[in-house]
Amino acid sequence: MSHVHWQALVGAGALMAGGCAVGPDYERPAVDVPETYRFAETPPATATPTAATPATPAIDPQWWGQFGDPVLDAMIAQALERNRDILIAAARVDEYYGRVMSTRGLMFPQVGVETLASRQRLSNSSGTLSPVGNPFNQVQADVFASWEIDLFGRLRRLTESARAQWAASDEARRAVEISVVAAVASGYVTLRDLDNRRLVAGDTLDSRAGALELFRQRFEGGVVSEVELAQAQSEYASALTSVALYDQLVAQQENLLSVLIGENPRAMPRGLPIGELRPPTIPSGLPSDLLEQRPDLLQAEQQLVAANAEIGAARAEYFPTITLTGLFGAASTALSGLWVGAAQTWSYGASVAMPIFSAGRIAGDVRQAEARQRQALQGYQQAIQTAFREVADALVGVQRTRDQLTAKTAQVDALARYAALARDRYEGGYTSYLEVLDSERALFSAQIDQSSLRGTEFGQIVQLYKALGAGWPLRAAGIPQAERRDQASTTER
Repeated sequence: MSHVHWQALVGAGALMAGGCAVGPDYERPAVDVPETYRFAETPPATATPTAATPATPAIDPQWWGQFGDPVLDAMIAQALERNRDILIAAARVDEYYGRVMSTRGLMFPQVGVETLASRQRLSNSSGTLSPVGNPFNQVQADVFASWEIDLFGRLRRLTESARAQWAASDEARRAVEISVVAAVASGYVTLRDLDNRRLVAGDTLDSRAGALELFRQRFEGGVVSEVELAQAQSEYASALTSVALYDQLVAQQENLLSVLIGENPRAMPRGLPIGELRPPTIPSGLPSDLLEQRPDLLQAEQQLVAANAEIGAARAEYFPTITLTGLFGAASTALSGLWVGAAQTWSYGASVAMPIFSAGRIAGDVRQAEARQRQALQGYQQAIQTAFREVADALVGVQRTRDQLTAKTAQVDALARYAALARDRYEGGYTSYLEVLDSERALFSAQIDQSSLRGTEFGQIVQLYKALGAGWPLRAAGIPQAERRDQASTTER
């Protein structure tokens, strides 16, 4: 084959491959971003989305470190390494990268090699005579190539879509990481809350057991009636029921945390009690542009990019498909004859295929692609609205839970004084034991609610972290940037 002819053919193909791509180019749609978060204590800066996809930061490990519990830090570090959902999401990213490789590979020449060795005999009565004897050998070796010239951008649009889907899968992986971190943090706080409730229930049980023994002795001595003894027995049984309930809830919470960190159910280590955990600082004026870090928003946008590119790929079906082909090889009756110049074979050419009548098939494909793009656009807009709602919910949750906790703490203090006074009045003979029981029941209930509200406060902070996608800048919370770098280096994986 003439090298001049082949080079000319390849050069023409390269020029045609640089043609325009049909279909719309992606532009980030306008989004309605409020100037302030609802329930933000200080109005944050206005978010200004950029046209380019924002850089995605790594998950900042600092936010949960502010709880001041090394056990929680270790659990989250292990979850990021061993949680099955995270590992599945990471494998899915690899899958989508493989799709990018496959799709992008179609834009380049496909080259292969084929070899053939055979021995055959032709019929002597068929009229077909072998020029080299009968039977005869045949040995052949060929290098072949084909190249679809992407003149109208079909393959480029498919590659653009595949890249966007790959990016979307990576954002989905990051969303899973954030969800797992939030689940471990809130799960650990719930465990410490249940531990505290179990402690309160245990103290109440001990108190009721002592009271029951005292009333049994007094009943036997004729000091109290059987009615008061029955009341003491009832309160002891009620406290015993609460202890059994919290033992069950603690064990189930340990099982949940075990699976989150990638292990079989087992007893979990403890760090600080819930009353000693430090809530992470929430800076005033959370900037709206932090929502640019939310992986679900970035994932939704990349899905929109992919759907937009698929419109161009569908429209390109209307246009001709141009393919260059070439073959170079040798054929002979013996292996040694392959290297003789006379054994050389070659061919090259081009083909053009264009639809003339498709009975609406291509139009249907385009219509489907355009409809998917509209769905992706509405999904992106909806994800933004959901993101702002979740931030507002978390902010008001933190604020109002703290108000409730303050009021509940005052109630616990008052009920503790009331219970002590009621017992003194009973011991002095000024009231019945029923008043003592009522005061202790109210105190027990308030202590349980107080512990629950502490857990809820921490849980709302975790939800705020999750709603913001990657937490908040620690420097805005008064943490020096140097300390942030030091902590990041110690937790780098």
